Amino acid sequence: MMRSACLNRATNEAMTSLPPLSGPSVAPASGRAPKQLVVLLHGLGADGHDLLGLSQYWAAALPDAEFLAPHAPHACDMAPMGYQWFSLRDYNMAKVTEGVRAAGPVLNAFLDKALAERGLRDRDMALVGFSQGTMMSLHVAPRRANPCACIVGFSGALIDAETLAAQARSRPPVLLVHGDQDPVVPFQAMGVAESQLKALGVAVESNRRPGLGHSIDEVGLDHAARFMRHWFGLPPAY
Repeated sequence: MMRSACLNRATNEAMTSLPPLSGPSVAPASGRAPKQLVVLLHGLGADGHDLLGLSQYWAAALPDAEFLAPHAPHACDMAPMGYQWFSLRDYNMAKVTEGVRAAGPVLNAFLDKALAERGLRDRDMALVGFSQGTMMSLHVAPRRANPCACIVGFSGALIDAETLAAQARSRPPVLLVHGDQDPVVPFQAMGVAESQLKALGVAVESNRRPGLGHSIDEVGLDHAARFMRHWFGLPPAY
């Protein structure tokens, strides 16, 4: 009980010191005002530009979507450049959980602001993460009061699952894509996340990518495009 109180206090203190997020974006390919918002959350040691290139793969499938890719709030402490959502220098699950919890409120504030500025609602937004970005997506989205359209998680894991049953306020559908040769985040993390999310009533699709390491391939990108179109309420493109 005391340890939990200390962890919560440390998380609250960390929240107050995190700066607002910012990052690059790509306007809708249609040239119109955005009807959907796809938020791309990068992995350890990268920045918003790292995933922003995915917009070129998905622009045809989502012509009215704006793609927004914030930089994580911390400078990476394991590389000379890039950012991180939380540190892995002293790796243990308690530290990872603490880091995810601390970064959650600043990501939530960013999402609220981005939606308000565009006159969009949570149901008009998809969260797409890679690695740490997937961990953040799976942590934050179910704890938001209103469900986003969907979550797409590449090569990630579900962190802090033990509190999710009590804290979940929405259950957006989830697509998990993971290479079975991933040397960074074990492939088994996908099955664990799928089971834990389904136990809470979340609709989950999973896509094992044979021979793929810690990366994203074209098959995964295609699956994600079709998944997002479906949950944005758009007809199949192909």
